[in-house]
Amino acid sequence: MTETCAVETEFSYRPLVWLAVATFSMGIDGYVLTGLLPHIAADLHVSVAAAGQLMSAFALTAAFAGPVLGTATSRWERRTTIATALGVFVVGNLVVGFATTYPMAFAGRVLAALGACLLNAAVSGYVIAVTPVRHRGKALSFVLGGLLTATALGVPLGLLIGQSSWRYPMVLVAVMGTVALAGILRGLPRRHLPAGRLADQLRPLGRPRLLGGLLVTTGVLAGSFTCFTYAVLILGPSFPAGWMIVAIMFGYGVASALGNAITGRLADRFAAPRVLTVVLVVLLLNSVLGMTGLLLMSSGVIGVTWFFVQGVGNGGAAVPQQVRLAGLAPESPAIVMALNGSAISLGSALGSGLGGVALATGLAPDGLLGVAAVVLALTLGLHLTVGR
Repeated sequence: MTETCAVETEFSYRPLVWLAVATFSMGIDGYVLTGLLPHIAADLHVSVAAAGQLMSAFALTAAFAGPVLGTATSRWERRTTIATALGVFVVGNLVVGFATTYPMAFAGRVLAALGACLLNAAVSGYVIAVTPVRHRGKALSFVLGGLLTATALGVPLGLLIGQSSWRYPMVLVAVMGTVALAGILRGLPRRHLPAGRLADQLRPLGRPRLLGGLLVTTGVLAGSFTCFTYAVLILGPSFPAGWMIVAIMFGYGVASALGNAITGRLADRFAAPRVLTVVLVVLLLNSVLGMTGLLLMSSGVIGVTWFFVQGVGNGGAAVPQQVRLAGLAPESPAIVMALNGSAISLGSALGSGLGGVALATGLAPDGLLGVAAVVLALTLGLHLTVGR
């Protein structure tokens, strides 16, 4: 009884530090390839759109494997699960880094995705299990901050290194993952959570409101990755030098971290659905205005402004959405977070794939903002419907 009360009244960031380092390594992996697609395509002798599908392969694998792997490992102690998943993720990135053919790189992305999806679900479930309800927004913001800090620091560093070879950032991801693994094995407290079955994992999908909430996650990520995957094609004409893209990615990461920090605190003070509504409206207006400005003026200033505002919105959407989903199913937050991880991966895959298809049909890169605006408009409508 005493231990339970302590858990309810005390909160410390210390056990979460190494989890943030792990998400930092995942963040580099998830975003750095977008700025290196032309290099990957040239080295592996494929089109830029085909190179972009390496991200889709990662995301689709994570989307569908997450619930299955989460169930299969549900009886494992959580630190063991997190460490195993991180180890698989590291090996997958090494395979990609040393790939000599496109199929080998594709296989490495699939392997890395298997580790990442299990890691994402295990980390989210662990954070929710050890954090009092009133502090969940801050705790999730802190751990997700590793992901967003990666976009601010790790991704620009990876892109800078990648100017010599796109393979070096993959090795960087593996090194960071190994550092996180060592810290987790040494400093993360053990934790057992109730075991589950696949039927239990998927049961929340039978609730229309919760299913709609998960699809909102998918929509936000689809709208984001429709443009982000091919950001170098959208911004490249105005910023042809490699260091310019590195600097812009740094700014995007800072903007994402800022959005995450702001909404992480707002979600603890105001209703999470209201915070998410504001974020979605900002993202939609930004896509519409950004597309209009780029088509009329083709201005670098307009392009960067659109990209940074998108960073604020994308970073700001994560925490209120997770808090909201946890509130929709308070009896099974770990299961819902695992499903949300799948929804994130599915949205990333759909966005990357949709952008690639649009480009393959002859759409100009600037036009991808219009595609994203349609996706975000549908997502906003679904979000408001779920709220009612």
